[in-house]
Amino acid sequence: MMALRNSFEQLPSLAQDPNKFHVLASASEYREYLIQAIREAKSRIYLVALYLEDDEAGRAVLSELYNAKQNNPDLDIKVCVDWHRAQRGLIGADQSDGNAVMYREYRQNHQHGVPVFGVPVRGREVFGVLHLKGFVVDDTVIYSGASLNNIYLNYKDRYRFDRYHVLGNPSLADSMVQFINQEMIANPAVNDLSLSEKPTTKQIKSDIRQLRGSLSQAQYQFTPERLNADQVAVTPLVGIGKRRNRLNHAVNQLLARAKNEIFICTPYFNFPKSVAKQIKRALKRGVKVSIVVGDKTANDFYISPEEEFKTIGGLPYMYELNLRRFAKSNEAHIASRRLSIKLWKHDDNSFHLKGIWVDKTNMLITGNNLNPRAWTLDLENALLIRDPHGHLVEKFEQEVANILEHTQLICTYKQFEKVEHYPVPAQKLIRKITRVKADRVLKRLL
Repeated sequence: MMALRNSFEQLPSLAQDPNKFHVLASASEYREYLIQAIREAKSRIYLVALYLEDDEAGRAVLSELYNAKQNNPDLDIKVCVDWHRAQRGLIGADQSDGNAVMYREYRQNHQHGVPVFGVPVRGREVFGVLHLKGFVVDDTVIYSGASLNNIYLNYKDRYRFDRYHVLGNPSLADSMVQFINQEMIANPAVNDLSLSEKPTTKQIKSDIRQLRGSLSQAQYQFTPERLNADQVAVTPLVGIGKRRNRLNHAVNQLLARAKNEIFICTPYFNFPKSVAKQIKRALKRGVKVSIVVGDKTANDFYISPEEEFKTIGGLPYMYELNLRRFAKSNEAHIASRRLSIKLWKHDDNSFHLKGIWVDKTNMLITGNNLNPRAWTLDLENALLIRDPHGHLVEKFEQEVANILEHTQLICTYKQFEKVEHYPVPAQKLIRKITRVKADRVLKRLL
């Protein structure tokens, strides 16, 4: 344990002024902050997200970017999205060319273009996507797991609840911009989707393999800073794949060093084996563990029984079955209140929160879903916050209270439905998957 603790404490970090660390409470507050930041930008705007959707909210953001660029052509604006996700429609929707059509349309109708780079983490979307998070506007980092569309930005009546943080930190902003430029945009596999001419995925197949190889070795570059008692430490982490994944390693270390309490948020309950093992060990050594997960009806893949069922609609039920099994095997810990499981549900909104708090001194802000897919396939990042003097405790406690507002405590695994109580199409799908033993393969991809 001593070697583990030393390794964790020796992670290089940047000094963060706690007064320039802010937590936003809602999707609408996040949307308003982002729009205002774009309007006030002086030197640079870098947006990285899984997707920038062709809907009202997506067009509002892209319009703001183009307005800023027309007003100040020297403004350095770059957007990065997943290559595959940008060139298809929504899951279950009709075949289309996706959001790239919008990017080209805006480029053709403006004098000064805003590049939207497609980043192909893998040759096929199912085997890995750009799941990197973080926007940089001038010297400020705006970090959230949210992508850019109507529901993530609460543009209409519904919202997808996430975490939203703002860090005023020039060194952190520079490090993240350097990574985007050098490790992604400079690579020949990455192409501007706003241009009329672009290669096919097949044409850049070898470039994609090279990109994934280089990303597996990449990390954020910065000069470590010494902290004083009035500051907190922030370490940007990035990881992809099974081997030498610094982010995965840091998550396991973070959980392993917990002494009093662990608080975890995840939208899709399907922990990687190493995370499940660390949680089991923590419970055994007397650590209080709290897990907040979305109710199956708050899952972004949930389909109401009144609507036509599609295969993708089986996912929320599979996640709930995972959670039921976990709760059943830990019934004693639930009864002793050592383990707390809380389900989030608010009207017909959805839940997309991720993150870890340990002993109120170490926090992970991330878009990582803490599932096997994030662990092995997708390009992920995070901000590890170490706060030994407790400067951010009040802010994080307010954030936790905000998260817990619409949750229900699970007192026994029996509160979860059995398969036979699911809608018939979901029952048939789950039994078919289990019969052919495809559930083991699926757990690695979900």
